[in-house]
Amino acid sequence: MNEFSSEWLDLREAADVRARNSEVASTVAARFALRETLTVLDLGAGTGANLRATAPLLPSRQMWTLVDRDANLLGAARAKLARWADSYQSDGEALELEKSGRKIRVTFKSADLARETQNLISTSGAELVTASAFFDLTSEDYIREFAKAVVAASAAFYATLNYNGLQKWTPHRPADNQMTAAFQRHQMRDKGFGPAAGPLAASHLVDQFRINGYLAFEGDSPWRLERADRMLIEELARGFAVAVTEQGGVDEKTIIAWVNVQRSAALVGHTDVFAVPS
Repeated sequence: MNEFSSEWLDLREAADVRARNSEVASTVAARFALRETLTVLDLGAGTGANLRATAPLLPSRQMWTLVDRDANLLGAARAKLARWADSYQSDGEALELEKSGRKIRVTFKSADLARETQNLISTSGAELVTASAFFDLTSEDYIREFAKAVVAASAAFYATLNYNGLQKWTPHRPADNQMTAAFQRHQMRDKGFGPAAGPLAASHLVDQFRINGYLAFEGDSPWRLERADRMLIEELARGFAVAVTEQGGVDEKTIIAWVNVQRSAALVGHTDVFAVPS
């Protein structure tokens, strides 16, 4: 499981869409219901899945900037968005999309988010800053400074699929808890932003926005994977095993036996967060 590869992002996209918390999504839609236009900054955009899932909640005219460090992922995003749209035109570096009655202009920017996030927020004119499956990779310090930058811009904030540490595998095996504990420790290793917040990311986000005077809403968005998601379950288990191997503390025999279990279901916890000026 390479969490930054286009193959992995494609494999998880449908599960991500199903998992999104409907109450938080409805709050997002209600917030912008009277708007005709909205400018959006999408961080760690990958192949554009967050745009595809979020655009239906937003006004009829949207201007998105998709930011990712990996230019290859942004190229994949351009191609996938063109296929997703009802129609599209390429305007130089931008795409002009039409989808379900909405007009969506998309620009793409390669940037190092560990160093450039605050500048991107302050210069983009974004009215909504969003990300998906991103903040559990970042650090508590990054989240603190990020929240300050969003508040300084008076922007709204919407982050989906923040891993929260909950795991449940079917069938259950005695090594599940040992594997989960090692995986949590791996999740909190430095991913390029300082020691990662991992499963505490959503809590840090809510706390920081509330400290800065915002209203913050949160809701569970777990993956509930079943037999139809067999490929995702298998890849997820393999990825967890690799992380545990890198972390250490679990013997090789236990890891091999665990990863070879034929699983019929899995639950992986996430939390969605939406924050707005009070």
